[in-house]
Amino acid sequence: MKRTRPGKKRAARPAALPHSDVYVRLAPSRIHGIGVFAIRRIPKGAAVFGADSGAMIWVDVAATARLPPGIKALYTDFCVQQGGRYGCPRSFNDITVAWYLNHSNRPNVTCGDDYRFVAARTIRAGEELTADYRTYSENPTPWRPRRRASVP
Repeated sequence: MKRTRPGKKRAARPAALPHSDVYVRLAPSRIHGIGVFAIRRIPKGAAVFGADSGAMIWVDVAATARLPPGIKALYTDFCVQQGGRYGCPRSFNDITVAWYLNHSNRPNVTCGDDYRFVAARTIRAGEELTADYRTYSENPTPWRPRRRASVP
C-alpha cells in the first residue's frame, strides 16, 4: 500500500480528458458568420456533439414580437421554430457548439426527433458541418447562404 504524507492529497485522475468525444470547434464560415468545423475525422453515424444534453425550452413566438432587435435576433438566428414556438437553450449564455450549425441543402449531418445530430456520412477534418434546417425547423434561414460548405 502506497502512503502519502499527512496533509498531502493525491491528485485525482480524470476519467476522461475534456477533449474526449469532441469532434468539432467553431471557426469563421464561408457560408455564414461562424460555423462548426470538424477537428478530426467523424465516422458516418457518429453522434456529432457527444453527450450534449442541453435541454431546450419552448417560448411562444408572440412573446418575442416586441423585443429589441438585438435580443430578437437571438431567437431568429439560433432557435428551432415549431408550431408557433421557439425551441431555445435555457439561457442564451449556455449556447453550445451545436447551435452554430449552418444550413445546407446538401447537409453532412442529420437531426433526429430528439434534436441530436448524427453524421450522415464520413466527415473529413477541416470540413464544415451543416444541417438542413427544413428537416427540423419551420422557420426559414434568416440570411442567404453565400456558398457551399468547404474547408476553410
